Amino acid sequence: MGERLNRIRRACEPLLRRIFHAYFLIVRGMTLGVRAVVLDADNRVFLVRHSYVSGWYLPGGGVDHGESLEQAMRRELKEEGDIDLTGAAELHGIFLNSHVSRRDHVAVYVVRRFSLDRLPAPNREIVECGFFAINALPEGTTPGTRLRIAEVLDGRPLIATWR
Repeated sequence: MGERLNRIRRACEPLLRRIFHAYFLIVRGMTLGVRAVVLDADNRVFLVRHSYVSGWYLPGGGVDHGESLEQAMRRELKEEGDIDLTGAAELHGIFLNSHVSRRDHVAVYVVRRFSLDRLPAPNREIVECGFFAINALPEGTTPGTRLRIAEVLDGRPLIATWR
């Protein structure tokens, strides 16, 4: 009897997992995004300015269905800065971004090895981008962006919220 019950449980497990997953999406739906602290050889940080929101941000965006965090980060770097990674990125942390919603989380990577032929021309999404010295960040650099940069470069303790 016990072996038969175990076989039934194993057979039903994939279906039950999908049902629970769908249920939790409805009752606990969460949004997930990625950002990257891209640092060049001079420790200058790459920032972008979007057409649809004010301020300067670390490049990044949402994670698409079926996409890993790292795949999303690589895609966003390519889309927003024409940046290709030439080495591994380091996961810096995952942060609650309650400014967007109580269910929004952002994974932040540190990228030090990449290739970039030239900065991309402005487009409909990214109106300006560039590398900036840490002591000369552009006016309008968001508090959350400044905090993540300070954590990476100044060794400040990680704070669980985006701020």
